Amino acid sequence: MSTHFSDPRENVLQLGLHEGMKVGDFGAGSGHYARAAAAIVGSSGKVYAIDVQEDVLKHLKLNLPERYQGIVDTLWGDIEKPLGTHLREASLDAAILANTFFQIENRFGFLNELKRVLKPDGKLMLVDWAGSYGGMGPASERVVPEHEAEEFFIKGGLHKVKSFRAGPHHYGIIFTAP
Repeated sequence: MSTHFSDPRENVLQLGLHEGMKVGDFGAGSGHYARAAAAIVGSSGKVYAIDVQEDVLKHLKLNLPERYQGIVDTLWGDIEKPLGTHLREASLDAAILANTFFQIENRFGFLNELKRVLKPDGKLMLVDWAGSYGGMGPASERVVPEHEAEEFFIKGGLHKVKSFRAGPHHYGIIFTAP
């Protein structure tokens, strides 16, 4: 993995996942985080890779190593809408939002859906771009500074557990649901 990017395996360790947990990867994209989580939760766990782009999910499914096939489920859904993930209420032990927050238009819609599907004390790992880096990350006006993201989730009722360095160009924050 290139040094420009954060390492999903390293970052996922910050979540403290274990065998048998249920995890949602919101805006799963190419599925690096979904695979990293699957490696930890194992065959008794489940990872829901949720994305609004069907072609991305098809690609993720086609490129999923065999050992993760019963573990990772791809779900077409809109994470910004009520019931948009198609997940049951309080069904997730943890959620991952990696390189996606800067793209979310309806942050409150996302927050409400997240809070609906997380179990009490469920965790959210937020990883996002710390800057634009000459076109490598999002356009500079799309970047969500760490303090702004942190404030959004805290005001939204989550508790901050810790911040961590999620790679040379990313910040990471772990929150828990009330």
